[in-house]
Amino acid sequence: MPVKSIGAYTATPADVQANFHGAQLVYASWDHHLLFAAPFIMPVPPDMLFKDWVKDALTPLIAADPDTPQIDWTRVQWHLGAQPWQPDFERSLKDNGVRHKAQIRMHTPGLNSLMPFAA
Repeated sequence: MPVKSIGAYTATPADVQANFHGAQLVYASWDHHLLFAAPFIMPVPPDMLFKDWVKDALTPLIAADPDTPQIDWTRVQWHLGAQPWQPDFERSLKDNGVRHKAQIRMHTPGLNSLMPFAA
């Protein structure tokens, strides 16, 4: 439905990258693992290596899931936003195309502990 404004909209969002002191927000979610009700959001430096993001930022957040120790990181199917994506673990988030407020999704075929019938 269209909205008719009575004046110019001049508000600045509070979550612009400039407000995060050199970091950017990255959302992360694990498909078919509903122990986590929503994507995680984390402020991380854009020049952080992807492998360090996985080891130091993502893995501690998903550690509560019983499937976490069984993840074979070489077999994870990744999405950046809605698009299939293959990150380079030796390159930075920025060099992998991860921008402020991007969502990284991972799918781990065969690991669906809380949704055993998921594809």
